[in-house]
Amino acid sequence: MSARTAAVPRGGRAPAPRLLSGGMGRPGALREFLHDEVVGGVALLIGAVAALVWANVSPGGYESFWHTSADVAGLHLDLRHWINDGLMAVFFFVVGLEIKRELVTGELRDRRAALLPAIAAAGGVAVPALLFLAITAGSGQTAGWALPAATDIAFAIGVLALLGDRVPAGAKLFLLTIAIVDDIAAIAIIAVVYTDTIAVGWLLAASATFALVAAMRLAGVPWVMAYVVVGIGAWVALHESGVHATIAGVALGLMTPATPVGGREVLVELEHRLHPISALAIVPLFALANAGVPLGGGVIGDALSSRLAWAVVVGLVIGKTLGIAGGTFLGLRGGWGRLPDGVAHAHVWGLAMLGGIGFTVSLFIAQLAYDDPAAIATAKIGILAASVIAALLGAATLARTRNASR
Repeated sequence: MSARTAAVPRGGRAPAPRLLSGGMGRPGALREFLHDEVVGGVALLIGAVAALVWANVSPGGYESFWHTSADVAGLHLDLRHWINDGLMAVFFFVVGLEIKRELVTGELRDRRAALLPAIAAAGGVAVPALLFLAITAGSGQTAGWALPAATDIAFAIGVLALLGDRVPAGAKLFLLTIAIVDDIAAIAIIAVVYTDTIAVGWLLAASATFALVAAMRLAGVPWVMAYVVVGIGAWVALHESGVHATIAGVALGLMTPATPVGGREVLVELEHRLHPISALAIVPLFALANAGVPLGGGVIGDALSSRLAWAVVVGLVIGKTLGIAGGTFLGLRGGWGRLPDGVAHAHVWGLAMLGGIGFTVSLFIAQLAYDDPAAIATAKIGILAASVIAALLGAATLARTRNASR
């Protein structure tokens, strides 16, 4: 999928995606981004495995460690919340940068180029959520309907990397674009659905900090630390307002200029510096703090008989596949876009299955949707199982598509 595909005659071949050679602001930027995601996927896997081992070797020690209180500047949070609310704000800031870059200089800037992955992503959010609600109806556990709506791009790109040249380069770009639109939906859900009460005064204070950032940009303030200080203020205000504090990271990322300022590619520089930190440190640490589930004492048996666990598995494995593939084929039939060069319908099914790897954001939403530790543990087991199944199915499907053609 390329911004130039609109000029391709019907029946012709779409040009190779230009971003593969540097459409992200500088030569090879997409390759560097994908490399970071692959390495980040490995680090994320290590963090998840370490959490599972720790939680099963010492269940009490695992939970007591992450519940250790750490008071900073008057905020009383435990270690897990400092990671989930604090460090993950940096992760979501990087997500905001990615979205802003794609909207201004990337694939999402052209409506025709963005339409097909947007339709695919919409299907990948709606169908899993509907399946989840259908399975959990009447159980009192419908609050987690957004659990199967997210895709973990680091794990998905990691699987694609293992397949090497069996998968065309355009397929990686197509999945990446779907995941970015998916991120936009997940952020909106977190901001709107999982906000219980609003402290209006603090929300107004947060709005004032964002207005200050905008004024500083207009005034040409060049000092990065000045923005960092105001950004911390925005995070504190949102945290106290009741809106999830990570939204501050997204908002500040979206406010970052995507075009050169004084000859500097500010957004590209920030993404270049922060993306490795987010992928290699923050997200694996998040997995270490959240993926640990004690599997003894009949926990797995309870999960197998739980509608919540099955709703997560069915939503991610079946819902994502049907939603993304169905949305893609619907868009193609309606003439609302084209697949990237070399990407066949068989690839679409494999990519849709990889969309069911819903690790990081799914775990994040599980912590927001439920207060009951047993429900959170059951949801985590469903997320882990579904992500493994989706990865295996997607990899097996794509491995058989080397010679696929449209």
